[in-house]
Amino acid sequence: MELNFNELLNEELTIKEIQNAMNNGELTSKELVMYYLYRIAKYDQDGPKLNSILEINPDAIFIAETLDHERKLNGPRGILHGIPVLLKDNIETNDFMHTSAGSLALANYNSRDDAFLVKKLRKAGAVILGKTNMTEFANGMSSQMWAGYSSRGGQVLNPYSASFFVGGSSSGSAVAVAANLTVLSVGTETDASILSPAINNSVVGIKPTVGLISRSGLIPFTYSQDTAGPFARNVTDAAILLGSMAGVDEVDVATHRSINRTVEDYSVFLDPNGLKNSRIGVFTDVSNEFKSSDEFDEDLYQNVIETLKSEGAEVIEDIEIPSMNREWSYGVSLYELKHSLENFLSELPNNMPVHSISELIDFNKNNSEAALKYGQDKLENRAKLSNTLREPEYILSKLEDIYYAQEKGIDEVLNKYKLDAILLPSYVGSTICAKAGYPSIALPAGFRKDGRPFGITFASGAFNEGMLIKIGYAFEQVTQHRKKPILK
Repeated sequence: MELNFNELLNEELTIKEIQNAMNNGELTSKELVMYYLYRIAKYDQDGPKLNSILEINPDAIFIAETLDHERKLNGPRGILHGIPVLLKDNIETNDFMHTSAGSLALANYNSRDDAFLVKKLRKAGAVILGKTNMTEFANGMSSQMWAGYSSRGGQVLNPYSASFFVGGSSSGSAVAVAANLTVLSVGTETDASILSPAINNSVVGIKPTVGLISRSGLIPFTYSQDTAGPFARNVTDAAILLGSMAGVDEVDVATHRSINRTVEDYSVFLDPNGLKNSRIGVFTDVSNEFKSSDEFDEDLYQNVIETLKSEGAEVIEDIEIPSMNREWSYGVSLYELKHSLENFLSELPNNMPVHSISELIDFNKNNSEAALKYGQDKLENRAKLSNTLREPEYILSKLEDIYYAQEKGIDEVLNKYKLDAILLPSYVGSTICAKAGYPSIALPAGFRKDGRPFGITFASGAFNEGMLIKIGYAFEQVTQHRKKPILK
Protein backbone atom coordinates (compact mmCIF):
# COMPACT_ATOMS: atom_id res chain seq x y z
CA MET A 1 0.00 0.00 0.00
CA GLU A 2 1.28 3.45 -0.92
CA LEU A 3 0.00 6.51 0.92
CA ASN A 4 0.30 10.06 -0.36
CA PHE A 5 1.56 12.34 2.37
CA ASN A 6 2.16 16.06 2.46
CA GLU A 7 5.33 16.95 0.53
CA LEU A 8 6.70 18.43 3.74
CA LEU A 9 7.02 14.92 5.12
CA ASN A 10 9.55 13.85 2.50
CA GLU A 11 12.27 15.49 4.60
CA GLU A 12 13.65 14.96 8.08
CA LEU A 13 11.77 17.81 9.73
CA THR A 14 12.98 19.58 12.86
CA ILE A 15 10.67 20.46 15.74
CA LYS A 16 10.61 24.14 14.78
CA GLU A 17 9.84 23.33 11.13
CA ILE A 18 6.98 21.10 12.24
CA GLN A 19 5.57 23.73 14.58
CA ASN A 20 5.69 26.37 11.83
CA ALA A 21 3.92 24.04 9.41
CA MET A 22 1.26 23.18 11.98
CA ASN A 23 0.66 26.81 12.91
CA ASN A 24 0.35 27.69 9.22
CA GLY A 25 -2.15 24.90 8.60
CA GLU A 26 0.20 22.98 6.28
CA LEU A 27 0.50 19.94 8.55
CA THR A 28 -1.33 18.30 11.43
CA SER A 29 -0.08 16.12 14.24
CA LYS A 30 -2.40 13.37 12.97
CA GLU A 31 -0.74 13.46 9.54
CA LEU A 32 2.68 13.39 11.18
CA VAL A 33 1.82 10.39 13.34
CA MET A 34 0.35 8.53 10.38
CA TYR A 35 3.47 9.27 8.34
CA TYR A 36 5.74 7.80 11.00
CA LEU A 37 3.49 4.76 11.41
CA TYR A 38 3.75 4.27 7.65
CA ARG A 39 7.54 4.43 7.79
CA ILE A 40 7.62 2.03 10.74
CA ALA A 41 5.54 -0.46 8.77
CA LYS A 42 7.60 0.01 5.59
CA TYR A 43 11.16 0.17 6.92
CA ASP A 44 11.18 -1.09 10.49
CA GLN A 45 8.86 -4.08 10.25
CA ASP A 46 9.31 -4.67 6.52
CA GLY A 47 11.94 -3.82 3.89
CA PRO A 48 15.29 -3.66 5.71
CA LYS A 49 13.46 -4.70 8.92
CA LEU A 50 15.41 -2.49 11.30
CA ASN A 51 13.38 -3.88 14.19
CA SER A 52 13.81 -0.80 16.37
CA ILE A 53 10.15 -0.59 17.38
CA LEU A 54 8.83 -3.00 19.99
CA GLU A 55 5.31 -1.70 20.43
CA ILE A 56 2.98 0.96 19.00
CA ASN A 57 0.64 3.10 21.08
CA PRO A 58 -2.85 2.27 19.75
CA ASP A 59 -4.09 5.67 20.96
CA ALA A 60 -1.41 7.69 19.16
CA ILE A 61 -3.69 8.89 16.35
CA PHE A 62 -6.47 9.78 18.82
CA ILE A 63 -3.99 11.74 20.94
CA ALA A 64 -2.72 13.58 17.85
CA GLU A 65 -6.27 14.45 16.76
CA THR A 66 -7.03 15.78 20.23
CA LEU A 67 -3.91 17.95 20.19
CA ASP A 68 -4.79 19.24 16.71
CA HIS A 69 -8.25 20.21 18.02
CA GLU A 70 -6.71 21.87 21.06
CA ARG A 71 -4.33 23.86 18.83
CA LYS A 72 -7.29 25.24 16.88
CA LEU A 73 -9.15 26.20 20.04
CA ASN A 74 -6.37 27.51 22.28
CA GLY A 75 -3.14 27.46 20.32
CA PRO A 76 -0.16 25.18 21.09
CA ARG A 77 0.87 24.37 24.65
CA GLY A 78 4.50 24.84 23.71
CA ILE A 79 7.26 23.65 21.43
CA LEU A 80 6.44 19.92 21.84
CA HIS A 81 2.71 20.24 21.09
CA GLY A 82 1.79 17.40 18.71
CA ILE A 83 5.36 16.11 18.36
CA PRO A 84 5.76 12.28 18.29
CA VAL A 85 8.19 10.75 20.79
CA LEU A 86 9.25 7.11 21.18
CA LEU A 87 10.29 5.67 24.55
CA LYS A 88 12.75 2.92 25.37
CA ASP A 89 10.93 -0.18 26.60
CA ASN A 90 12.18 0.20 30.18
CA ILE A 91 10.22 3.47 30.66
CA GLU A 92 6.81 2.92 32.25
CA THR A 93 3.61 4.26 30.71
CA ASN A 94 0.09 4.03 32.09
CA ASP A 95 -1.69 3.25 28.84
CA PHE A 96 -2.35 0.23 26.62
CA MET A 97 1.37 -0.36 26.05
CA HIS A 98 3.55 -2.76 28.01
CA THR A 99 6.89 -2.06 29.68
CA SER A 100 9.09 -5.13 29.49
CA ALA A 101 12.77 -4.12 29.21
CA GLY A 102 12.75 -6.56 26.29
CA SER A 103 11.98 -9.56 28.49
CA LEU A 104 9.38 -12.20 27.62
CA ALA A 105 8.65 -12.56 31.32
CA LEU A 106 7.42 -8.95 31.42
CA ALA A 107 5.73 -8.97 28.01
CA ASN A 108 2.29 -8.45 29.59
CA TYR A 109 3.27 -5.92 32.25
CA ASN A 110 1.08 -2.82 32.27
CA SER A 111 2.33 -0.10 34.57
CA ARG A 112 -0.06 1.51 37.05
CA ASP A 113 1.50 4.91 36.42
CA ASP A 114 3.49 6.97 33.95
CA ALA A 115 7.17 7.52 34.63
CA PHE A 116 7.76 11.06 35.88
CA LEU A 117 9.41 12.05 32.60
CA VAL A 118 6.43 10.67 30.66
CA LYS A 119 4.04 12.80 32.72
CA LYS A 120 6.10 15.84 31.80
CA LEU A 121 6.10 14.93 28.10
CA ARG A 122 2.35 14.38 28.03
CA LYS A 123 1.77 17.70 29.83
CA ALA A 124 3.96 19.41 27.22
CA GLY A 125 1.74 18.02 24.45
CA ALA A 126 4.01 15.29 23.08
CA VAL A 127 2.45 12.25 21.40
CA ILE A 128 3.84 9.03 22.90
CA LEU A 129 4.10 7.02 19.69
CA GLY A 130 5.39 3.69 21.02
CA LYS A 131 8.18 1.75 22.73
CA THR A 132 11.58 0.95 21.26
CA ASN A 133 13.49 -2.31 21.29
CA MET A 134 16.59 -2.54 23.49
CA THR A 135 19.26 -4.87 24.79
CA GLU A 136 17.32 -7.03 27.24
CA PHE A 137 17.42 -5.70 30.81
CA ALA A 138 19.85 -3.03 29.60
CA ASN A 139 22.55 -5.68 29.02
CA GLY A 140 22.00 -7.21 32.43
CA MET A 141 20.97 -10.57 31.04
CA SER A 142 23.91 -12.30 29.39
CA SER A 143 27.58 -11.65 28.66
CA GLN A 144 27.07 -13.28 25.25
CA MET A 145 24.07 -11.20 24.19
CA TRP A 146 24.53 -8.93 21.19
CA ALA A 147 23.86 -5.24 21.69
CA GLY A 148 20.34 -4.39 20.57
CA TYR A 149 18.93 -7.88 21.12
CA SER A 150 15.99 -8.82 23.31
CA SER A 151 14.10 -12.08 23.58
CA ARG A 152 10.84 -10.18 23.18
CA GLY A 153 11.88 -8.01 20.24
CA GLY A 154 14.77 -9.71 18.46
CA GLN A 155 17.79 -7.89 17.00
CA VAL A 156 17.87 -4.15 16.20
CA LEU A 157 19.81 -3.33 13.02
CA ASN A 158 21.91 -0.31 12.10
CA PRO A 159 20.15 1.64 9.29
CA TYR A 160 23.47 2.47 7.61
CA SER A 161 24.25 -1.23 7.21
CA ALA A 162 23.05 -4.36 8.96
CA SER A 163 26.71 -5.34 9.29
CA PHE A 164 27.59 -2.28 11.39
CA PHE A 165 27.54 -2.32 15.19
CA VAL A 166 24.24 -0.90 16.41
CA GLY A 167 25.44 0.35 19.80
CA GLY A 168 24.47 -0.08 23.45
CA SER A 169 21.17 -0.91 25.08
CA SER A 170 19.22 2.14 23.82
CA SER A 171 19.85 1.03 20.25
CA GLY A 172 16.18 0.97 19.25
CA SER A 173 15.70 4.58 20.34
CA ALA A 174 18.75 5.73 18.36
CA VAL A 175 17.89 3.75 15.22
CA ALA A 176 14.29 5.01 15.20
CA VAL A 177 15.51 8.61 15.14
CA ALA A 178 18.26 7.89 12.59
CA ALA A 179 15.81 6.17 10.23
CA ASN A 180 13.22 8.98 10.59
CA LEU A 181 10.60 6.82 12.28
CA THR A 182 9.95 9.59 14.80
CA VAL A 183 11.00 13.15 15.56
CA LEU A 184 12.45 12.32 18.97
CA SER A 185 13.10 9.38 21.24
CA VAL A 186 14.13 8.76 24.82
CA GLY A 187 16.81 6.29 25.90
CA THR A 188 18.44 5.44 29.21
CA GLU A 189 22.08 5.06 30.15
CA THR A 190 24.01 3.31 32.86
CA ASP A 191 27.29 3.24 30.91
CA ALA A 192 27.42 4.06 27.16
CA SER A 193 23.80 3.05 26.52
CA ILE A 194 22.95 6.47 25.03
CA LEU A 195 26.39 7.57 23.83
CA SER A 196 27.25 4.36 21.99
CA PRO A 197 24.07 3.99 19.89
CA ALA A 198 24.03 7.74 19.14
CA ILE A 199 27.54 7.58 17.70
CA ASN A 200 27.00 4.33 15.81
CA ASN A 201 23.79 5.60 14.19
CA SER A 202 24.88 9.20 13.48
CA VAL A 203 22.44 10.99 15.77
CA VAL A 204 22.74 13.31 18.76
CA GLY A 205 22.47 11.75 22.20
CA ILE A 206 22.67 13.50 25.56
CA LYS A 207 23.53 11.58 28.72
CA PRO A 208 22.61 14.07 31.47
CA THR A 209 23.88 14.48 35.01
CA VAL A 210 22.28 11.82 37.20
CA GLY A 211 19.42 13.66 38.89
CA LEU A 212 18.63 16.11 36.10
CA ILE A 213 15.83 13.78 34.92
CA SER A 214 13.86 11.69 37.40
CA ARG A 215 14.59 7.98 37.63
CA SER A 216 11.02 7.27 38.79
CA GLY A 217 9.29 4.83 36.48
CA LEU A 218 12.43 3.38 34.89
CA ILE A 219 13.05 -0.35 35.18
CA PRO A 220 16.32 -0.02 37.07
CA PHE A 221 19.84 -1.25 36.52
CA THR A 222 21.67 0.81 39.14
CA TYR A 223 20.74 3.54 41.58
CA SER A 224 24.01 5.41 41.17
CA GLN A 225 24.34 5.69 37.39
CA ASP A 226 20.93 5.33 35.72
CA THR A 227 19.50 8.27 33.81
CA ALA A 228 17.19 8.86 30.88
CA GLY A 229 18.27 11.12 28.03
CA PRO A 230 17.22 12.40 24.59
CA PHE A 231 17.97 11.27 21.05
CA ALA A 232 17.45 13.62 18.09
CA ARG A 233 18.83 14.27 14.63
CA ASN A 234 20.21 17.65 15.68
CA VAL A 235 21.38 19.40 18.83
CA THR A 236 18.47 21.86 18.85
CA ASP A 237 15.84 19.14 19.08
CA ALA A 238 17.87 17.21 21.66
CA ALA A 239 18.12 20.35 23.81
CA ILE A 240 14.37 20.93 23.58
CA LEU A 241 13.60 17.37 24.65
CA LEU A 242 16.14 17.51 27.48
CA GLY A 243 14.53 20.60 28.98
CA SER A 244 11.07 19.09 28.67
CA MET A 245 12.05 16.05 30.75
CA ALA A 246 14.20 17.74 33.40
CA GLY A 247 12.70 18.65 36.75
CA VAL A 248 12.48 17.94 40.47
CA ASP A 249 10.52 14.83 41.41
CA GLU A 250 9.44 14.57 45.06
CA VAL A 251 9.97 10.81 45.13
CA ASP A 252 13.41 10.81 43.46
CA VAL A 253 15.93 12.29 45.87
CA ALA A 254 18.61 12.48 43.16
CA THR A 255 16.61 15.23 41.43
CA HIS A 256 16.67 17.40 44.57
CA ARG A 257 20.34 18.16 43.79
CA SER A 258 19.25 19.89 40.60
CA ILE A 259 17.31 22.69 42.32
CA ASN A 260 18.58 26.04 40.98
CA ARG A 261 21.16 24.19 38.87
CA THR A 262 19.09 23.57 35.74
CA VAL A 263 17.14 25.63 33.23
CA GLU A 264 13.70 24.99 31.76
CA ASP A 265 14.79 25.86 28.24
CA TYR A 266 18.19 24.58 27.12
CA SER A 267 17.73 26.18 23.71
CA VAL A 268 19.12 29.39 25.24
CA PHE A 269 22.54 27.76 24.86
CA LEU A 270 22.23 27.31 21.09
CA ASP A 271 24.97 29.71 20.05
CA PRO A 272 26.51 29.25 16.57
CA ASN A 273 29.64 30.98 17.91
CA GLY A 274 29.72 28.77 20.97
CA LEU A 275 33.18 27.40 20.24
CA LYS A 276 34.82 30.80 20.26
CA ASN A 277 36.99 31.26 23.38
CA SER A 278 35.82 27.95 24.86
CA ARG A 279 38.58 25.85 26.44
CA ILE A 280 38.46 22.23 25.31
CA GLY A 281 40.85 19.52 26.39
CA VAL A 282 41.54 16.75 23.87
CA PHE A 283 41.99 13.22 25.13
CA THR A 284 44.16 11.08 22.86
CA ASP A 285 45.61 8.46 25.22
CA VAL A 286 43.34 5.67 24.02
CA SER A 287 44.35 2.03 23.95
CA ASN A 288 45.94 0.43 20.91
CA GLU A 289 43.06 -2.04 20.89
CA PHE A 290 40.59 0.81 20.48
CA LYS A 291 42.72 2.57 17.86
CA SER A 292 42.70 -0.55 15.70
CA SER A 293 38.95 -1.13 16.10
CA ASP A 294 36.07 -0.10 13.85
CA GLU A 295 35.10 2.49 16.47
CA PHE A 296 38.04 4.80 15.71
CA ASP A 297 39.30 6.85 12.78
CA GLU A 298 42.43 8.93 13.35
CA ASP A 299 41.89 11.22 10.36
CA LEU A 300 38.30 12.00 11.31
CA TYR A 301 39.30 12.69 14.90
CA GLN A 302 42.05 15.04 13.78
CA ASN A 303 39.54 16.82 11.54
CA VAL A 304 37.41 17.47 14.62
CA ILE A 305 40.36 18.96 16.49
CA GLU A 306 41.24 21.23 13.55
CA THR A 307 37.60 22.36 13.34
CA LEU A 308 37.60 23.34 17.00
CA LYS A 309 40.73 25.40 16.48
CA SER A 310 39.46 27.08 13.34
CA GLU A 311 36.26 28.10 15.13
CA GLY A 312 38.15 29.92 17.86
CA ALA A 313 38.28 27.31 20.61
CA GLU A 314 41.33 27.19 22.85
CA VAL A 315 42.36 23.57 22.36
CA ILE A 316 44.60 21.90 24.92
CA GLU A 317 45.84 18.71 23.31
CA ASP A 318 46.94 15.45 24.92
CA ILE A 319 45.41 16.14 28.31
CA GLU A 320 45.91 13.53 31.01
CA ILE A 321 42.97 12.03 32.89
CA PRO A 322 44.68 10.16 35.75
CA SER A 323 41.92 7.62 36.40
CA MET A 324 40.70 7.15 32.82
CA ASN A 325 42.40 3.82 32.22
CA ARG A 326 42.32 2.46 35.77
CA GLU A 327 40.93 -1.00 36.35
CA TRP A 328 37.46 -0.07 37.54
CA SER A 329 35.53 -2.24 39.94
CA TYR A 330 32.02 -3.19 38.85
CA GLY A 331 30.81 -3.87 42.37
CA VAL A 332 28.28 -1.03 42.14
CA SER A 333 26.50 -2.34 39.05
CA LEU A 334 26.70 -5.94 40.29
CA TYR A 335 25.08 -5.32 43.64
CA GLU A 336 22.77 -2.49 42.65
CA LEU A 337 21.23 -4.45 39.79
CA LYS A 338 20.49 -7.29 42.18
CA HIS A 339 18.96 -4.95 44.75
CA SER A 340 17.06 -2.63 42.38
CA LEU A 341 15.73 -5.36 40.09
CA GLU A 342 14.59 -7.48 43.05
CA ASN A 343 12.70 -4.46 44.38
CA PHE A 344 11.11 -3.79 41.00
CA LEU A 345 10.06 -7.39 40.43
CA SER A 346 8.67 -7.78 43.95
CA GLU A 347 6.24 -4.92 43.33
CA LEU A 348 4.81 -6.30 40.09
CA PRO A 349 1.08 -7.15 40.05
CA ASN A 350 0.02 -10.60 41.25
CA ASN A 351 -0.90 -11.70 37.73
CA MET A 352 2.70 -11.39 36.55
CA PRO A 353 4.64 -14.69 36.29
CA VAL A 354 7.78 -13.43 38.09
CA HIS A 355 8.37 -11.48 41.31
CA SER A 356 12.06 -12.10 41.93
CA ILE A 357 15.28 -12.70 40.02
CA SER A 358 15.15 -16.42 40.88
CA GLU A 359 11.63 -16.66 39.44
CA LEU A 360 12.78 -14.73 36.38
CA ILE A 361 15.62 -17.21 35.86
CA ASP A 362 13.20 -20.13 36.20
CA PHE A 363 10.74 -18.53 33.77
CA ASN A 364 13.50 -18.14 31.19
CA LYS A 365 14.58 -21.76 31.67
CA ASN A 366 11.03 -22.96 31.19
CA ASN A 367 10.82 -20.93 27.97
CA SER A 368 14.42 -21.47 26.96
CA GLU A 369 13.88 -21.80 23.21
CA ALA A 370 12.48 -18.28 23.01
CA ALA A 371 14.08 -16.64 26.05
CA LEU A 372 17.61 -17.98 26.22
CA LYS A 373 19.21 -17.55 22.80
CA TYR A 374 22.29 -16.11 24.55
CA GLY A 375 21.81 -17.60 28.01
CA GLN A 376 21.44 -15.66 31.26
CA ASP A 377 24.78 -15.90 33.04
CA LYS A 378 24.65 -12.29 34.26
CA LEU A 379 21.31 -12.85 35.93
CA GLU A 380 22.46 -16.14 37.44
CA ASN A 381 25.64 -14.56 38.84
CA ARG A 382 23.72 -11.69 40.40
CA ALA A 383 21.16 -14.06 41.90
CA LYS A 384 23.94 -15.46 44.10
CA LEU A 385 24.71 -12.06 45.65
CA SER A 386 23.25 -10.83 48.92
CA ASN A 387 20.53 -8.20 48.83
CA THR A 388 21.56 -5.76 51.56
CA LEU A 389 24.02 -3.30 49.96
CA ARG A 390 26.21 -3.59 53.05
CA GLU A 391 28.92 -5.75 51.52
CA PRO A 392 32.46 -4.30 51.71
CA GLU A 393 32.97 -4.92 47.99
CA TYR A 394 29.92 -2.80 47.19
CA ILE A 395 30.58 0.02 49.65
CA LEU A 396 34.25 0.37 48.74
CA SER A 397 33.46 0.22 45.02
CA LYS A 398 30.92 3.01 45.40
CA LEU A 399 33.38 5.20 47.30
CA GLU A 400 36.17 4.51 44.80
CA ASP A 401 33.88 5.31 41.87
CA ILE A 402 33.05 8.71 43.31
CA TYR A 403 36.62 9.52 44.28
CA TYR A 404 38.37 8.41 41.10
CA ALA A 405 35.67 9.48 38.64
CA GLN A 406 34.87 12.85 40.21
CA GLU A 407 37.65 14.24 42.44
CA LYS A 408 40.63 12.46 40.81
CA GLY A 409 38.95 12.24 37.43
CA ILE A 410 36.80 14.74 35.59
CA ASP A 411 36.81 17.47 38.25
CA GLU A 412 40.59 17.39 38.58
CA VAL A 413 41.10 17.62 34.83
CA LEU A 414 38.60 20.45 34.36
CA ASN A 415 40.24 22.43 37.17
CA LYS A 416 43.84 21.64 36.23
CA TYR A 417 43.50 22.79 32.62
CA LYS A 418 40.67 25.29 33.30
CA LEU A 419 38.46 23.52 30.76
CA ASP A 420 34.85 23.98 29.71
CA ALA A 421 34.70 20.47 28.26
CA ILE A 422 36.71 17.38 27.37
CA LEU A 423 36.73 15.97 23.82
CA LEU A 424 36.89 12.18 23.43
CA PRO A 425 36.71 9.95 20.35
CA SER A 426 33.61 7.81 19.88
CA TYR A 427 32.21 7.00 23.34
CA VAL A 428 35.58 6.60 25.03
CA GLY A 429 35.17 7.94 28.54
CA SER A 430 31.60 6.70 28.98
CA THR A 431 32.62 4.70 32.05
CA ILE A 432 34.30 7.53 33.95
CA CYS A 433 31.37 9.85 33.13
CA ALA A 434 28.88 7.18 34.18
CA LYS A 435 30.61 6.48 37.48
CA ALA A 436 30.89 10.21 38.16
CA GLY A 437 27.25 10.73 37.22
CA TYR A 438 28.38 13.59 34.95
CA PRO A 439 26.96 14.72 31.58
CA SER A 440 28.12 13.94 28.05
CA ILE A 441 26.89 14.72 24.56
CA ALA A 442 27.51 12.46 21.56
CA LEU A 443 27.65 14.02 18.10
CA PRO A 444 28.11 12.85 14.49
CA ALA A 445 31.62 13.56 13.23
CA GLY A 446 31.64 12.03 9.77
CA PHE A 447 31.73 8.60 8.18
CA ARG A 448 34.52 6.10 7.71
CA LYS A 449 35.46 4.94 4.22
CA ASP A 450 33.21 1.90 4.52
CA GLY A 451 30.23 4.16 5.35
CA ARG A 452 30.20 3.46 9.07
CA PRO A 453 29.26 6.50 11.20
CA PHE A 454 31.96 8.04 13.36
CA GLY A 455 31.23 10.29 16.30
CA ILE A 456 32.69 12.18 19.21
CA THR A 457 31.80 12.87 22.82
CA PHE A 458 32.10 16.09 24.79
CA ALA A 459 32.05 15.63 28.59
CA SER A 460 31.98 18.08 31.47
CA GLY A 461 31.15 18.52 35.16
CA ALA A 462 27.91 18.09 37.06
CA PHE A 463 24.90 19.98 35.65
CA ASN A 464 27.01 21.54 32.91
CA GLU A 465 24.66 20.40 30.14
CA GLY A 466 24.26 23.99 28.92
CA MET A 467 27.95 24.31 28.06
CA LEU A 468 27.95 20.94 26.28
CA ILE A 469 24.92 21.98 24.23
CA LYS A 470 26.59 25.30 23.38
CA ILE A 471 29.79 23.61 22.18
CA GLY A 472 27.95 20.77 20.45
CA TYR A 473 25.61 23.10 18.58
CA ALA A 474 28.43 25.30 17.32
CA PHE A 475 30.35 22.21 16.13
CA GLU A 476 27.26 20.84 14.42
CA GLN A 477 26.46 24.10 12.64
CA VAL A 478 29.90 24.44 11.09
CA THR A 479 30.32 20.77 10.12
CA GLN A 480 26.85 19.39 9.29
CA HIS A 481 28.30 15.88 9.33
CA ARG A 482 25.10 13.89 9.60
CA LYS A 483 23.71 12.28 6.45
CA LYS A 484 20.49 10.31 6.52
CA PRO A 485 20.69 6.57 5.78
CA ILE A 486 19.40 5.25 2.47
CA LEU A 487 16.58 2.82 3.21
CA LYS A 488 15.31 0.48 0.54
